[in-house]
Amino acid sequence: MSTLKTIQTEVLEIAFLDEGPAAGWPVILVHGFPYDVHAYDEVVPRLAQAGARVIVPYLRGFGPTRFLSKGTVRSGQQAALGHDLIDLLDGLDIQSAILAGYDWGGWRPASHPLCGRNA
Repeated sequence: MSTLKTIQTEVLEIAFLDEGPAAGWPVILVHGFPYDVHAYDEVVPRLAQAGARVIVPYLRGFGPTRFLSKGTVRSGQQAALGHDLIDLLDGLDIQSAILAGYDWGGWRPASHPLCGRNA
């Protein structure tokens, strides 16, 4: 069963599910609108069993993820979501991960390594 954790970034307190071995190969699963982390309920255990550390964050505006300041602009743009993911990875000290997501409003391969921290 996944553990709900939180991490504080400069802008958000990001809530995320964390399952699998801490030293496993990191996989980030990102839900789309209007879904949440439970979209991956059938996938997470399979990846964890295969040795992955699976991290499934609630995106900004979803579930228990919260903005730290009332004055922060509420943006759902891809750039903001991508920045949030980089902040999450930095906070977890993960240098690279496999990223899979859907329904972000733009075309991307279904899964690709998240590399190039400036991307």
